[in-house]
Amino acid sequence: MELPIDAGPVTLRRWRMADQEALVAEANSHAVWRNMSHIFPHPYTTADASSWIERCIGQDPPQDLVIALDDRLIGVCGMGREEGVNRYTTEVGYWLGERHWGRGIATVAFRAFVGYVWNEFDVKRMQATVFAWNPASGRVLEKNGFTLEGVHRSAIYKDGEFVDLLMYSLLRGEAQ
Repeated sequence: MELPIDAGPVTLRRWRMADQEALVAEANSHAVWRNMSHIFPHPYTTADASSWIERCIGQDPPQDLVIALDDRLIGVCGMGREEGVNRYTTEVGYWLGERHWGRGIATVAFRAFVGYVWNEFDVKRMQATVFAWNPASGRVLEKNGFTLEGVHRSAIYKDGEFVDLLMYSLLRGEAQ
């Protein structure tokens, strides 16, 4: 699948060092950080952005793509390959700058990313986790064909509280 990918109001594209300023502006948000399950610094600094972008630029094929509006980074879609007996599974996710929430951008961007992953990688299963306090992310996954598999009760401790972790999945061949 050729990059960039047109996803309606946004495009998915490769990273550029020039994305550093926009990445810091969009990622340096308590609300964004609060919903991230992987290591995601807060505050988000220029050094954090530079390190992340250098890592992403080296990916071939890219596993992490920029969500761009008018060619400016407003968020990210990404995946993490598993190994061993889980090698045909990938964890997928996305985040969007807070000022872009509630406009349907995450749904269309993530739909394009799911298609990209199916096309570019030999995976049979995609999975994603959502904190229970973030039902909007669960709706994005459901609109993209993901099924809620279960709830890991009080599995996460973040921002001073315990929260349930919801596990979603999509298998190759299931409707998107």
